[in-house]
Amino acid sequence: MDTQKTNTGFKLSVATLAIMNITAVVSLRGLPAEAVYGPSSAFYYLFAAIVFLIPTAMVAAEMAAMFSDKQGGVFRWVGEAFGARTGFLAIWLQWIESTIWYPTVLTFGAVSFAYIGLNDASDAALASNKLFTLTAVLAIYWIATFIALKGLSWVGKISKWGGMVGTIIPAGLLIVLGIIYIVTGGHNHMDMSQGFFPDLTKFDNLVLASSIFLFYAGMEMMGVHVMDVNNPSKNYPKAIIIGSLATVAIFVLGTFALGFIIPAKDINLTQSLLVGFDNYFRHFHITWAGPIIAIALMVGVLASVLTWVAGPSKGIFTVGKAGYLPPFFQKTNRNGVQRNILLVQGGIVTLLSLLFVVMPSVQSFYQILSQLTILLYLIMYMLMFTAGIVLRYKMKNTPRPFRLGKGNALMWILGLVGFAGSLLAFILSFIPPGQIATGSNVVWYSVLIIGCIVMVVIPFIIYSLRKASWRDPDTEFAPFHWEQK
Repeated sequence: MDTQKTNTGFKLSVATLAIMNITAVVSLRGLPAEAVYGPSSAFYYLFAAIVFLIPTAMVAAEMAAMFSDKQGGVFRWVGEAFGARTGFLAIWLQWIESTIWYPTVLTFGAVSFAYIGLNDASDAALASNKLFTLTAVLAIYWIATFIALKGLSWVGKISKWGGMVGTIIPAGLLIVLGIIYIVTGGHNHMDMSQGFFPDLTKFDNLVLASSIFLFYAGMEMMGVHVMDVNNPSKNYPKAIIIGSLATVAIFVLGTFALGFIIPAKDINLTQSLLVGFDNYFRHFHITWAGPIIAIALMVGVLASVLTWVAGPSKGIFTVGKAGYLPPFFQKTNRNGVQRNILLVQGGIVTLLSLLFVVMPSVQSFYQILSQLTILLYLIMYMLMFTAGIVLRYKMKNTPRPFRLGKGNALMWILGLVGFAGSLLAFILSFIPPGQIATGSNVVWYSVLIIGCIVMVVIPFIIYSLRKASWRDPDTEFAPFHWEQK
């Protein structure tokens, strides 16, 4: 089923939204980090799915359907429960964490670009070159921004097909290669002695594994597109559920396939996915496929970044027009796209990318920025889960086209499990992972602690400075229920 045009304007189909979900959530770049754990990686994936992905998908689905005729996404959900100030904090965190996250996912795109060549040694050297990585990161990001400025129809099509070509098909290929390799007697490099259940007495195991929560982050982001779907109360939750099931399957099977072909001691966070593909291609004597898969993975990165460029920036733009951001950030181009927000976002991404020259290695830069995005995003998730519970009482008579259970018990269970899982991951994310060289601990803690404080304080400052003149008289942003009272 393709995207459709209706008399209400451009609409996203269930299939397109589900693929956009998978594209936004699934990033094959994360597989090497979990392949280190061997069979216990499956435990981490399933554990995170139960305590984070499923609660996120279900709680977000109820609130998105509940406010399917109102704009704002997570700002609406949290704002209805706790007030506009806290709602603004939530949408700000969703936007700023994605902005900080871009250099980490784009680093993977740059590595994919480096492996388009046919010489493994020179490809690896190019992938480790900071200047090359910086140039490729900025090129991919600004291409994605240019496409986003063309409007939702471009974003929907490229995200859909780019996600298929660059994420879903490569993931399927990696899994199939892994199965054939093992069935035909290939040597299994994964340490099977670890077993399914990890040794949770080793604190380092918990720390790096906590990053798996961010692998599943993003399902709620599609809430800003809930008004762009036909029959959203039915089709939005359907797309979320399809996307969730596919996401878990890709992560578990893909990680095992990578672990089969690369010894844990040789795994590198930024390069091992490409090395894994190259090893499989060499084993099956199809080395010509290496550059093709590298190009496909780069297309997948572009599609993923494009989905995120269009999502959170649209959410905070909608909120800005309601009077929470200065008029400068409300400017659009002729396609109605949030031009100035995208340009400011691009400036921040460019500055962050320049940090490559400060960090001791690309891998440490990658890890510290990943941890900061996790911390910021988890604060937003804790707000979202509590909002889901609070709204069951503050807005108990509001129609819920998609409702979790008949009473409030299921919402309490999923909300508390999601909150507890997010809080656990938040605490663990401050600890430097023992398996990866992150440079100075002083730099590590300083960036994470100061970064968190600054990013949480900024939205409160902006909120306190807001003026009545900031509100766009043509905004379609509906008032909160407590404003109507």
